[in-house]
Amino acid sequence: MPRPDRSTAGNDRAAKAAKIQKAGAARERRRGLLIWGSAALVIVLIVGAVVFAVVRDSPALVELSGVEEYETEAANHTGDPVEYEQSPGVGGPHHPAWWNCGVYPEEIPQEHAVHALEHGAVWLTYQPDLPQDQIDVLTDLGGQDYMLVSPNPDQESPVVATSWNRQMSLDTADDRMLRAYIREYKQGIDTPEPGAACTGGTVTDLVARS
Repeated sequence: MPRPDRSTAGNDRAAKAAKIQKAGAARERRRGLLIWGSAALVIVLIVGAVVFAVVRDSPALVELSGVEEYETEAANHTGDPVEYEQSPGVGGPHHPAWWNCGVYPEEIPQEHAVHALEHGAVWLTYQPDLPQDQIDVLTDLGGQDYMLVSPNPDQESPVVATSWNRQMSLDTADDRMLRAYIREYKQGIDTPEPGAACTGGTVTDLVARS
């Protein structure tokens, strides 16, 4: 009786083991791909959500349809008080000394502030009873260059953004709208003296008031 071919049996076992090992490796690869694919999808979704939020809130996409445009008198210098048609004033005669850009907790003289507008500043004003959290929004925006922030009890709207010959009234300190306004009109095309100083002027009312 012939003896069983042990080498053939051993080869069969080795082949089966290799097949099982190969199948296990394939399962591990599929599992790894599934995990990495799921992680990549999550990352894409997160990045997409962030990009969408940034684009949605971008000042470049804000429609500034509420901006009023004015034609003011010549930008002459005067040491006398000026009665501006708008509150705050948007342009016209003003004091020779501009008001230094920055954030001020008290009302500032319009004759000096209008001179800062002539140099390309944006002036954010608010009614004194505006909630503090909204004042904080304006204060943060006032940290940029060529910005003035101050209360103005005589204005009709809670918040007003003003540049030379332009003005936008708001019911709240809408950060997105205000940033869009600043982006568009700070040192804007209407600025009579773009790039002129917004410091080195005055923080003292020098108008000859009677």
